[in-house]
Amino acid sequence: MIFQSAIMALLLSSLLDSLILVWAALFAVSLLKHWDAASGHGRQITLERRTYLVSTALVFVMLVELMSLILFVYNADRMAVMFVGAMCAVGTLNVNAYGFPALLFKLAAFFGSFVWLVLHHVDGKGRDYPFMRFKYWFLIGLAPVMVFGAVLQLVYFLYLEADVITSCCSRIFTPEVSGIEAQLASLDPKLALWVLFAGLGVLSLLASVSFIRIRLSWLYALFCPVYFVGAITAIISVIAPYIYAQPHHHCPFCILKPEYDFIGYGLYLCLFVGTAFGLSAGALSLPIKAVKAASLKQHLPRVLYACISLSIGGFLAFGGLCLFAIWSSQLVYFR
Repeated sequence: MIFQSAIMALLLSSLLDSLILVWAALFAVSLLKHWDAASGHGRQITLERRTYLVSTALVFVMLVELMSLILFVYNADRMAVMFVGAMCAVGTLNVNAYGFPALLFKLAAFFGSFVWLVLHHVDGKGRDYPFMRFKYWFLIGLAPVMVFGAVLQLVYFLYLEADVITSCCSRIFTPEVSGIEAQLASLDPKLALWVLFAGLGVLSLLASVSFIRIRLSWLYALFCPVYFVGAITAIISVIAPYIYAQPHHHCPFCILKPEYDFIGYGLYLCLFVGTAFGLSAGALSLPIKAVKAASLKQHLPRVLYACISLSIGGFLAFGGLCLFAIWSSQLVYFR
């Protein structure tokens, strides 16, 4: 089973990414010890030259990580037919104890990679590379997460067994069983909708504050992952049943299927865009020295405004799609 083409692609890319990340993290330690943009010392010139090579390799790694999340979920859904009891990606990920942890680390790697790419883009616009130290500190924190995620993915694929009877969404996302999935499915629909749309209002307010005082972008960014969790909870507890027109079907993966017009792709795309750009705005506003750098005086505010605009636009589009799903559904929760 491990010789499936999609699995081989995921494993090979993860192996290559992990090797590059370890190499880059070791280089980052040396850079953080000796980096001095104002120095003309030969060691500094050597560091600057090596950063071009390391950064180019890291851009490749981060782009691969962005795409690997999509391939991982797609492959899990496609392989559902191979396991007894599986009807979608939930059943495939539930074949052993490593599927869902691997997915969670894939999510963390996705957002971390996106933020690093934005930091790298902005850093290249300053003649003195004001974000150099911060983006490599960020890399040192991100690398173990990505490498451990690659290990979890490897173990998950190694322990896939076709003769295992797995549990799928109809058994996991139901209030009658125990576990966090059941708790999310059993959340009161009215409360879930309040969380969804009240959270969207808070985000809009914080985005407005950030537009007025751009250096307060970190406040907006701080709430973005909180809203992401709340939005996923709302999808499981109430939005998915509206899409299926069945009050007992709560699966967050089946909404990706063609029989539901692929509406899940639109929901998740908007939600991920909103969260990723929101986190990027927060990361850009954190390092005080870099924010105040003269070389980015013109460019950084424009990037921050763009990140916040794209972020709140993604979240509002997500809210709009949720309203459309509710309006077009034949399910009636409230009278």
